[in-house]
Amino acid sequence: MNELHIDKTLYTGRPSDTGRLPRELRTYDLLDQLSIPYTRVDHDAAMTIDSCQGVDELLGIHICKNLFLCNRQKTDFYLLLMPGHKPFKTKELSAQIHTARLSFAPEEYMEAFMDLTPGSVSVMGLMNDKENRVQLLIDRDVLKDEYFGCHPCINTTSLKMRTEDMIQKFLPAVGHTPVYVTL
Repeated sequence: MNELHIDKTLYTGRPSDTGRLPRELRTYDLLDQLSIPYTRVDHDAAMTIDSCQGVDELLGIHICKNLFLCNRQKTDFYLLLMPGHKPFKTKELSAQIHTARLSFAPEEYMEAFMDLTPGSVSVMGLMNDKENRVQLLIDRDVLKDEYFGCHPCINTTSLKMRTEDMIQKFLPAVGHTPVYVTL
């Protein structure tokens, strides 16, 4: 595995528009509008939770695993947030949400519903889900940490914010009520 190049500088607030994608800039704009403070770090594209290891150390947090899932019929879609170190067991989750045969959703749905691409799946993408096609599922262990880490809709930057701000400010603002699960 290649080592991820991480800019060791911690930034607060919105970066300049130069070289940033519109979906990333919209994330910062919304966080600023909601008065949610955040710290960010730039790095090479991080396609997996394992590649974020140096990022979470630098930010002093645990980056969450974000899984985009669907049922067999591709009629119900879910975004699961869980601690990065925890293994994902489909059977445990399926039983709690009363859905059989969960699998990873095809990327075209990820792009259509949340304006995200593989490797950049994040709770921040729910701001683009205007029709509430995606049900947010949060493992209760995520709530145990004071800070929450995620990508701002692009996998070349990672954010640190208070978990409480994500739950109490961000989610109500984007119209998504989470279902809490225990994995």
